[in-house]
Amino acid sequence: MTEFEEFAHALLDQLSVEINEEKEITNSKTKSIQAFASKIKFEDIEPICSRLFSDMSKKIVEFTGISVSQARVEFPELVEFKRLKGRKVYPTKESAEFVDELFTAIAHEDVLKIATLAENQTFRYLVYSTYAKGYISQISTTYGDFYESAIYLNKFILSSYPQIILYKQGEPYESRFDQVNSGYIGALKMTILEEQIHSIQNNLYSINKNAVSEVNAINEELAKIILCLDDTTTKNLYNYLQIPEVPDEYPVAKRANLFFILNPDNFIVQVLGPDVMTFTKVTVDPKISEMIPQLLDIYQRWLKPIQSHHAAFTTMEGMAEFAVKNILRDDQDFKNYLVTFANSDISAYQIRKSIGTDFTEHVFAKLGKNTYRTLIANPPTTRELKNPESYINRK
Repeated sequence: MTEFEEFAHALLDQLSVEINEEKEITNSKTKSIQAFASKIKFEDIEPICSRLFSDMSKKIVEFTGISVSQARVEFPELVEFKRLKGRKVYPTKESAEFVDELFTAIAHEDVLKIATLAENQTFRYLVYSTYAKGYISQISTTYGDFYESAIYLNKFILSSYPQIILYKQGEPYESRFDQVNSGYIGALKMTILEEQIHSIQNNLYSINKNAVSEVNAINEELAKIILCLDDTTTKNLYNYLQIPEVPDEYPVAKRANLFFILNPDNFIVQVLGPDVMTFTKVTVDPKISEMIPQLLDIYQRWLKPIQSHHAAFTTMEGMAEFAVKNILRDDQDFKNYLVTFANSDISAYQIRKSIGTDFTEHVFAKLGKNTYRTLIANPPTTRELKNPESYINRK
């Protein structure tokens, strides 16, 4: 087995929990359909969403003062939803085709294709394979996504969960159907609402997309540098960083380990902690700088786009969650969603905290309906996210 085939197997092994979960979802859905026979049937998501979109749009206009344009709506199955996740990695323009091929190969569990991509474009593989675990592992908890003027609803999950939940509750299915079906409608209301909020965040969306693409360009640059390190430097870095040795017959794997450790998304945050999102400069251990002289410049250039991404993404998510909390707070379908799908309740949901939601709530208390227009046009900095009053005072 070549080391590139080893890479492919290792990547799929990292995703084995998620892959097994997807298979279990498919099996459980099949069992539920067999158990229900013709007695129980949930309506397909397409017609429900068609009915809900207009109502959710009106609620957003009332809450934010911003009209929701008619975005294209798609209902991708599992493989297509995974490919969508690849596009949401926002690769550099030159790497877009590679990322699409990589995520498609991962979705099909195609070891040979993954290995070929890793061998032919190793620096890209090092950068973009790191996304696969984080993005694809979220598939079972991601009901929808917004990308390039279109709303995508995760048909695999949304068409499976209500049937599985009812099946697991046990008989009599008929008497339990109404609450689970109501929770299903609530899940769709929440998802549509979140993605419609994302669809109005044009400026924030562009800032986030460009920032992530810039981070990817910097990581590609670092991957090329590390792959070109000579054996002596590589060995010295292993010794200094106290990394477990990799056999000499795996030269690419040796350098791959170094990249995974030294890429700024991992190394800087590990060394400096999450407060790095408010720093204006970073430092690098002089010994490491001696061995990779370009590292300090790379880390310093990484700071601005990663902070732009963090601020924009946190604000986008906070605005969506704050809207859901307020618009659906008295909605019985949403309450049933929390009970039947999320093992929670409306009280627990309302007190749930996040930086972005808390920030939006603070600004909303001062600006009211104007909050959403203001945040979209003038996004906060990472420092202002921690201190919302400073954001309000700069207006």
